[in-house]
Formats: sequence, structure tokens, C-alpha cells
Amino acid sequence: MTTHFHGLELQTAPGDVFTPRATTERLVDAALERIGRDRSRIADVGTGSGAIALAIAAAAPNAEVWATDTNPAAVDLARRNAKRLGLADRIHVLGGDLLEPVPGPVDLVVANLPYLAAHEYDPAYDDEPFEAIYAPGDGLDPLRRMLDLCAGGKLTMPGWVLVQYHRRVLEADCQHLDELRARLETRARLAA
Repeated sequence: MTTHFHGLELQTAPGDVFTPRATTERLVDAALERIGRDRSRIADVGTGSGAIALAIAAAAPNAEVWATDTNPAAVDLARRNAKRLGLADRIHVLGGDLLEPVPGPVDLVVANLPYLAAHEYDPAYDDEPFEAIYAPGDGLDPLRRMLDLCAGGKLTMPGWVLVQYHRRVLEADCQHLDELRARLETRARLAA
């Protein structure tokens, strides 16, 4: 199946890999505003089809992007998309959890990770893989662990983290990760 995302034609695999949505384009736009034309190292965490990583690499020729996912089908699909679009030389697609497979710190982390608790079932996502939408407990565990990795040395100074959360882009620089965590926790409590 083919999907158009941020001016790119991507191959997707409904049911195996999360299909990028128009709201995710705001995450790409926010990332591009942060990096501009500067040489930068970027991580796209939970890459799925590679849509975010590919859109950033296509628009920012000085960016080197690491795209990670725990789903082997997603890793394979993102690699194929990068190769097909001629971006495989600047996009490194790695299998693994969050930022763990990324070598060294990065300047910017973008993520559209699962954040809904299982009890927040939404039929709008029935065609998507469960693990791409829902996370254990209150749903925030993947985001919490990613922020811990950023604070633990995976993010440069003055690096930024941008996450998609309920169709909004939330962001913080490396000195304000605790504030981002608090905003996520507050929003999760309100949603519950």
C-alpha cells in the first residue's frame, strides 16, 4: 500500500506498521524548524514505516538520522523506503528499544510512540497494530523511558525532544525534560 506523507510517497503495511497520519506532519515541521539548515544528528524513535525520519532527511540535507523500532517488520519497511527514496546513506534504521541502539548522543529526538492505556480503546485505530497505539499501565511508559534515556546522555546540550501526544506536538530542550514529563503526566491524569 502507498501513502503520501510530507511530499513523499511511502510504502506502508497496514496491520503490521503504523500508517502515518496528517497530524504527524506537524511533528516533522516542528523538527525542521528546530534544525534549520544546520548539520545535525536526529533520532526518530518508533519509526514505523520511516515516515518521520524520511521526511526530515528529505527536507534537511545536512541531517543524519537514526530511526529505531522494536518491530522487525517496521525496520524492514523503513529500510526499504529509505533505499527506494535514495536516502539510505543518511538514514540508519536500527532494530531495538527506543534510543538504546543509537550510537552516541543526538541533537534532536522526535517520537510518535504509543501513549494510550489499553482501557482508552479507540475504534479509530482498529486497523493499526495494537502495540503502536497502546502501552501498558497508564500508557506513558515508553515516553518516560525515552525521556530517561535523553536525560542519561543520549541528548546533546542544548538538544531538543519533540513528541506527538494526542494530535499535538510537545517539546522541551534538554534542560526542561522534567517539565515535559510533568506535562505528559498531567495530560494523562486528565484523560483518565
